[in-house]
Amino acid sequence: MTVRLLTNIGRMWTGNDVISNAALLVHNDRIAWVGRAADLPQSVPGVVDDIVDVDQVENLSGALVTPGLIDAHTHPVYAGNRYAEMAMRSSGSSSSAINAAGGGIGSTVTVTRGTDPWTLCNGVRERLRSWLLSGTTTVEAKTGYHLTRDGELADVRLLRELEKEPMMPRVHVTFLAAHVVPPEYFGRQRDYVEAVGAWCADAAAAGADSVDVYCDEGHFTTEESRWVLASGRNVGLLPRVHAGAFSRRGAVQLAAELGCASADLLHHTSDEDIAVLSRYGVPAVLCPATAMQRGSLPPVRRMISQGVTIALGSDHNPGHCGITSMSLVISLAVAAFGMSVGDALRAATLGGATVLGAPDRGVLAPGRLADIVQWDADHEGAFAWSFGLKPRRVWRGGIPVQ
Repeated sequence: MTVRLLTNIGRMWTGNDVISNAALLVHNDRIAWVGRAADLPQSVPGVVDDIVDVDQVENLSGALVTPGLIDAHTHPVYAGNRYAEMAMRSSGSSSSAINAAGGGIGSTVTVTRGTDPWTLCNGVRERLRSWLLSGTTTVEAKTGYHLTRDGELADVRLLRELEKEPMMPRVHVTFLAAHVVPPEYFGRQRDYVEAVGAWCADAAAAGADSVDVYCDEGHFTTEESRWVLASGRNVGLLPRVHAGAFSRRGAVQLAAELGCASADLLHHTSDEDIAVLSRYGVPAVLCPATAMQRGSLPPVRRMISQGVTIALGSDHNPGHCGITSMSLVISLAVAAFGMSVGDALRAATLGGATVLGAPDRGVLAPGRLADIVQWDADHEGAFAWSFGLKPRRVWRGGIPVQ
């Protein structure tokens, strides 16, 4: 049993509001008390009889403290890179030209399938560690680059096992076998859709939390997406959908119909879509780096004004974005989406916890997980200035990781 007191917190952003001159008491892996340092109680029942008897006292030197950040959209299980493709795209090459040159998702599938499990595991481990050291304590992590039953299930198990290792963030595993149709199913897309639907039960048994489908042009239709998501939901997986990355194909309406845990990307979003998200309470996961690359920014301010819950994601993937810093994502959300710092921070903490169905994190409050970050700043406005604010300390479940 460990009781840890974090004190001399200059400014604490709790996930809901700001407390100046704050303190925080941690009991084992949970927050026991939080508030103004002047209001620190002499005792906390069931935690400590006298505050002078805490096991450890840590002076945070007037720094800014927030909950651990949450990345709500990532694709970290892959091998190889697509740097040449990035250079082609930056020079104006079309997707068809890139695919003809051997690029695209299919190229990552080929390399990932041909990579031995040890090498693949080491690559994913390093990526996840990078998230944690940059202040992200929970990562939503998708499969989707094996596109075979055994490969996708192995990816689920890989993520679950890595989460148990030291220096790893918490991981929310999403089964994304419905990423694209693999080459061996060319001309048999419906067969692949039915196969993925049948794999969902195995994915849930292997440890997946969610099922996702890429409902967009060149990927899967609304009807195909409905089949996969319903199959996953029937075995206990949270349904979520890539919606409106390239065009509007009814994915938002599908997300509302199925009660999806999130609709992600939403680069092409109409007022009608926003009304649907708001009416049916479907959260939006937005990825500013990818939106900037696509040159199509979602109308975030209108979403917020209409009560849509917003979460932020890096969209880390081998073909578009290598970001593993959610503090950078917050900076980009402020600069590109016009979000306030408070809204962006809320989206990267409480919003992420909401879309992942994880009410035990995302807020600094009694009973929540002690996932905490001390930043190299004394005010949350530094997120808008720094473009990648660095943490001084990170605690995962009350245990310091750096």
